Amino acid sequence: MIHQISASRIIPSLEAGTKQEVLLELAILCRKSLPEIDIDKLFSVLWEREMLGSTGVGDGIALPHGKIDGIDRIEICFGRSVKGIAFDSVDNKAAHLFFLLLAPTQFASPYLRCLAQLSRFLKKSHIRSRLTLAENSDEIMKVFAEAEKLI
Repeated sequence: MIHQISASRIIPSLEAGTKQEVLLELAILCRKSLPEIDIDKLFSVLWEREMLGSTGVGDGIALPHGKIDGIDRIEICFGRSVKGIAFDSVDNKAAHLFFLLLAPTQFASPYLRCLAQLSRFLKKSHIRSRLTLAENSDEIMKVFAEAEKLI
């Protein structure tokens, strides 16, 4: 799944300073490949999911996600905040690495498999460290390509 993330789906330095701004910035990025989806609808799906419980999973990681009508495939993109953003994470630490995952409403199993794969990928501290230290989108993509072989 991580191999789907191209350089055009990566923000190596998010401008956002709040949880809402992160979700909006990533939604705008993801929407580039989903022009049929209204940005307000997309943001609303992500925000409603956050209101159920934070997708800040700890160790500097957040996995904002949601299911949305009107798409026919899983969409994923990545953003990084060097300074970190308060995301109500389970460990109360700022999040730096953000993977946005969207799935069609009828894709329950593939959606859960993708979330599980991302979790396994990000449990490895050396991967998190390399993503944090990467200087640009190309280096981030290289980390994804190398790490996916290990998953």
